[in-house]
Amino acid sequence: MSEPRRGATRALDGLSALAMGLAGVALVAMALIQFWQVFARYVLNDSPGWTEPLALLLMSFAVMFGAAVAVRRETHFAFQTFRDAAPGPANWLLKSISRLIAAASGAGLMVLGGSLMIDDWPVALAGAPLPSGLKFAGLCVGGALILLFSLERLLTGDYRAPDVAEEAED
Repeated sequence: MSEPRRGATRALDGLSALAMGLAGVALVAMALIQFWQVFARYVLNDSPGWTEPLALLLMSFAVMFGAAVAVRRETHFAFQTFRDAAPGPANWLLKSISRLIAAASGAGLMVLGGSLMIDDWPVALAGAPLPSGLKFAGLCVGGALILLFSLERLLTGDYRAPDVAEEAED
């Protein structure tokens, strides 16, 4: 049996599961909103204006949270084909470079998305009674998660999925 997960890795397991769960909820909510938009337009002949901006907002969160979890599992920003074809020491170097690329991308999304979010916050979102800066919140939060998860990969090495037996004991 493997050693139980502790500390930061266990916390990041929970954060990863939360991000994936929120992405799933966002996708389901987006589908329901789109259903309401079609129903209201073609059955009630009264298309609501809030459905499209809200669906786009939810899609942004779903995509960014899903991408962050994929970075943690090294299935996104991993450059696997080229990396896995390289011999031992070059493989390690290419893994480190891909993790650094993911970290830099996450940092850029977090900083630039956060800047856009703050700049656009006072403006009302067209069609919905929400701040327009929310359009960029998914970039900012998702970028922070990508940065965090790629730094985890840099510090701890290859992703190892939590054991099913370990989760059952908790």
